[in-house]
Amino acid sequence: MPQWTPSQRELDDLDLISLGAVPVTGFTHPEGEHGLPGLTLTVPTAVAEEAVTAGTLDLLDPEGVPLARLAVAGTYPVDGPEGADAAGPAPSLGQVGLVGPLSALTSTVYGPFRRLVAGPQESAGRVAVPVEAPLSESDIAGIRAASDAGRPLLLVLIGAGYPRGVSAPALVRATLAAAADIPGAEVVAVPLARRRPDGSAADADERLLAAVAAAYAESTHHPSYQGELPVAVAAVVEQNRPPRECRGLVVFFTGLSGSGKSTIARALYDTVLERGDRTVTSLDGDVVRHHLSKGLGFSREDRETNIRRIGWVGAEISRHGGMAICSPIAPFDATRQEVRTMARDAGGGFVLVHVATPLEECERRDRKGLYARARAGEIPDFTGISSPYEAPADADAVVDTTGRTVADCLDEVLAVLIAEGWLTRV
Repeated sequence: MPQWTPSQRELDDLDLISLGAVPVTGFTHPEGEHGLPGLTLTVPTAVAEEAVTAGTLDLLDPEGVPLARLAVAGTYPVDGPEGADAAGPAPSLGQVGLVGPLSALTSTVYGPFRRLVAGPQESAGRVAVPVEAPLSESDIAGIRAASDAGRPLLLVLIGAGYPRGVSAPALVRATLAAAADIPGAEVVAVPLARRRPDGSAADADERLLAAVAAAYAESTHHPSYQGELPVAVAAVVEQNRPPRECRGLVVFFTGLSGSGKSTIARALYDTVLERGDRTVTSLDGDVVRHHLSKGLGFSREDRETNIRRIGWVGAEISRHGGMAICSPIAPFDATRQEVRTMARDAGGGFVLVHVATPLEECERRDRKGLYARARAGEIPDFTGISSPYEAPADADAVVDTTGRTVADCLDEVLAVLIAEGWLTRV
């Protein structure tokens, strides 16, 4: 039986469908059904071919547990942003959209506050209050006033891309704290996800939210999120989003081989250790390949897998308040964006440092003799020679090490980290 693990947005859509919170029974075409935007599923071409041949596709959670079975009723090509989701960039070419009804294989039982995830029950006499950010004192007063029209049902939007300002578990905690001051209020967590991470599908998000709210209640009240937070809610927010110098951070160096990124990264690592105000881990490209990615080759696929592994480990370090300093070549923008998203989803910060030393200077140094071997055709897919390097347009710091000392280059990086609040000035 063909199997596939969907993206987080697609898993949220699957959950939403399984709960009966939307009037569709499976994944749809991008144009959607019943006035809803598309609830789409995209897979690599090879997986699509297997699914079409078998007629079904089992959908797994990230731990490999089968959640649902898709009966393949149709396909469509993915050649643009149709498959973009809140968990990362749009899928690359060579992917196919699958359409068809879903049948549950098991129910999701894990996850923070899973006990509060529930489908629509009796909507009569209820007022849906979609919650995507911590409720203010004026919001609570407005909900109390709206309760004249029915019992308040606080729908905490925990899907990918929705919670604003706090993590999904913290938003649930903050909403439970606010609900204590709203007589008769009930809290339900809803795995509703945004269609696009950049907010470019606002109309689609509004239509989907309206449909979900209508499934739970006969009227809807929207908070404004303006004004002071109640003390109990503010305490949750402060715990979840402390000042930047206390939050986790991924500092991601990218640049050509020989650019000096590992040297500056190591100097930053030593400096942070000397300061003693942060826990810090170095994830150097060569060291990671020895310990974490042993067995991977140097094809584009293996190199990108190596970077994703670095990104995942760095994001987990940031989740627990540490600083991860990463220094792979990371030549492709799409993969760097994935790493940025991993850090963001873990609640950490992400600072991108482009060590923009020109190719000519990197090749002149050629400490490992790699450029010479690449020029001789001995190393295929070598970045800068036979494989492209996509210079980042979103770097927080750009450093050229040509003719400069390590201390000078490090000072530039430290200045950015201090200016953005990730390190305190000493």
